[in-house]
Amino acid sequence: MTDQSVSNAARAAQGPFTDTRVMIPLALFALYIIWGSTYLGIRYALGSYPPFLLAGIRFLFAGVLLFGFLRLRGVAMPSTRQWRNAAVTGVLLLGFGNGLVCFAEQSVSSGIAAVAVASMPLFAALFSGMYGQWPSGREALGLVIGFAGVVVLNLGSSLSASRIGAIALIVAAASWAFGSIWSKRQDMPAGPMNTAAQMLCASVALLLVGFGTGERLPAHPTLHATLAVGYLVLFGSLIAFSAYLYVLKHARPAVATSYAYVNPPVAVLFGVLLAGEHVGPYDIAGMAVILLGVAIITLFKQRAKG
Repeated sequence: MTDQSVSNAARAAQGPFTDTRVMIPLALFALYIIWGSTYLGIRYALGSYPPFLLAGIRFLFAGVLLFGFLRLRGVAMPSTRQWRNAAVTGVLLLGFGNGLVCFAEQSVSSGIAAVAVASMPLFAALFSGMYGQWPSGREALGLVIGFAGVVVLNLGSSLSASRIGAIALIVAAASWAFGSIWSKRQDMPAGPMNTAAQMLCASVALLLVGFGTGERLPAHPTLHATLAVGYLVLFGSLIAFSAYLYVLKHARPAVATSYAYVNPPVAVLFGVLLAGEHVGPYDIAGMAVILLGVAIITLFKQRAKG
């Protein structure tokens, strides 16, 4: 029996939910669809909740729920070093990465926010190169095509963005990219405890920023805004963020960050279905080019591992 046969037999014995060939596509699906919808969820939640407290509450509830569940299951506490690394990564990914998106969506539409965040894989490629891991030629082709699709999508948008909102989104994308690359080389908590630790640490930072800048929790939030917060906690944080960390650990950064190309068209589609937004020919063309870039990245990644 060959080594490959032994490896396949071991994966089959462990079950489909331990096989990366099954879990990576499932995790990517969660990232593509769920995170694409969270931009609209944030917009609804901002109807009652201020941006940094919204993000802080979201990750506080999600972090406490996941951390408590893991401890009840007997999962070990992170070490001091792991808590430190989780704090740095959580602040970069969730504090800057998500908090600034919430801040920007006060003045920038959810679709534009998704388009701007799609620049994140380019920052990820740059930061990976700083560590000596430049994307392959085929992955670079996918990145270029994906970014071209974002440009085409943006050409068809009639929505305007404020200057401070645009800057916030660029900083958010760069922070998320650097945090993702940096964390891959650090001693992080194992499995879902990594997700819980990052959310708990980021929630503290976000709540401090929110209260420190004068934000206050609403006395009478609307039902739609509160339901949107619940959706962001359960689906956007517990499910999708856990899926992102799984893909980040088991795939190259170009694959893990490919969701950024799919989220804009998904966000636009949710806007059409739920908010009555109009989709023009540029939007349709941009979606097609974006998906082509993602397909190239994913296809050549699978071939390289095969």
